[in-house]
Amino acid sequence: MSPLTLRTDFGCTEAVIDDDCGLKRFYEVANILSDDLDIKFTQKTDEFDSLMWDFLYKGHILTLHYNIYTGISIYPRKFREAPRKDNDAVVEVAKFLESKLLINTAKRYMS
Repeated sequence: MSPLTLRTDFGCTEAVIDDDCGLKRFYEVANILSDDLDIKFTQKTDEFDSLMWDFLYKGHILTLHYNIYTGISIYPRKFREAPRKDNDAVVEVAKFLESKLLINTAKRYMS
């Protein structure tokens, strides 16, 4: 896993969780969000080469996105219209995930 990357190419904050991974990693991230942050995915869009799952985090609607070419990212559902607090929520969730995924990666290498 590469270090957390934040970018604003789409006019909002997008946190790249893993830019080189498979679908298994997406489900690992989704499970961490569900189990550790009690996230419920409210809308799931599954397409041929990408998944977009919306969820509510502290009152902010965010999207967990997977694409076979670009990996896993999180961004505000409102994209360009997203208020700053939505963008801040993206960063907060991403930093939490980064610490959890590093722990999970370390456990895998130790066993």
